[in-house]
Amino acid sequence: MNITFLASLLLTPRTAVPAIDEAERAQTINALSSALKEDYFFPDLAVKVDATLHEKLKAGGYATYTEGAAFAKVLTDDVNAICHDAHLRIRYSESVLPVRVKRNEPTAQEIADAKKQARLVNCGFEKVERLPGNIGYIDFRFFGDPELAAGPIRAAMDFVSNTDALIFDIRQNGGGDPATVRLLCSYLFDSKPVHLNDIYTNRGKNKEEFWTLKSVPGSRYLNKDIYVLTSPRSGSGAEEFAYDLQNLHRATIIGESTWGGANPGEVERLNDHFSAFIPNGRAENPYTKKNWEGTGVQPDIRVKQEDALHQAHNIALQKLIEKATTSEDKERLHRALESVKG
Repeated sequence: MNITFLASLLLTPRTAVPAIDEAERAQTINALSSALKEDYFFPDLAVKVDATLHEKLKAGGYATYTEGAAFAKVLTDDVNAICHDAHLRIRYSESVLPVRVKRNEPTAQEIADAKKQARLVNCGFEKVERLPGNIGYIDFRFFGDPELAAGPIRAAMDFVSNTDALIFDIRQNGGGDPATVRLLCSYLFDSKPVHLNDIYTNRGKNKEEFWTLKSVPGSRYLNKDIYVLTSPRSGSGAEEFAYDLQNLHRATIIGESTWGGANPGEVERLNDHFSAFIPNGRAENPYTKKNWEGTGVQPDIRVKQEDALHQAHNIALQKLIEKATTSEDKERLHRALESVKG
């Protein structure tokens, strides 16, 4: 689910291009229809999209769309009136997109740009800290390439290893690579592999199982309470992270319902200025036999997203107070709780 390759488009120099004409609109629709029929996980829907787009094109329904971004938006809207797929979208780039050997495989430059972008934002790890009452807090914004993310993940988990409860903040996390979801989840279970998620590709013919890893570098976080903060911006791989932990009863989800995009895929270049993210797979939880597509992950404790951290911190402290066995610990935790309430 290499959504992070979208970031590479932001690093491409911007140059002005003329308004799109009828020929470019037709060529874009032809390329999009071809890509959907070839790669979209749901072939029956791809056929319906092909017929609908070409019928509208023939009737002149796109004739007034001479601005690229507006045309990309109306195509996305028309496609999803049929597919209802949160990941499926068309994008416009003012600059010429890099030419790929294969339409759905990134170029070497795109890969290099994505790696640079990941480094500049520390693979999404924005903040790691220790909150009052010895509560760990990790705010991270995407699940990047697992090789690049391994270092920041280890550093974050080592930092919080001595805390008594842990809060993951994914309220601004847009998702990413399921292998990195597996890596981070592996720190939250012991060495016995735990089945997290399955992804079906090749229109259901291939199945990849995701289990936690037997070994991880650094410190595992075991036998302590975990809280995950969510919002409507929590998407894709971030939703899988919350959904996996929720269904394994390993974390309490606090906040608002998530975005609702479960079908992984790839960015495909359609032509010089248009690309599409086309889902070529479907996630399935091994326990629910479902996923979060269209519904989002529903929180265990529903609060406004801006109140989620405060709520999680309060709950964590209250539970620790209940478990405390010494008067010193109870007094320390009560002081922390009062400071949070204040």
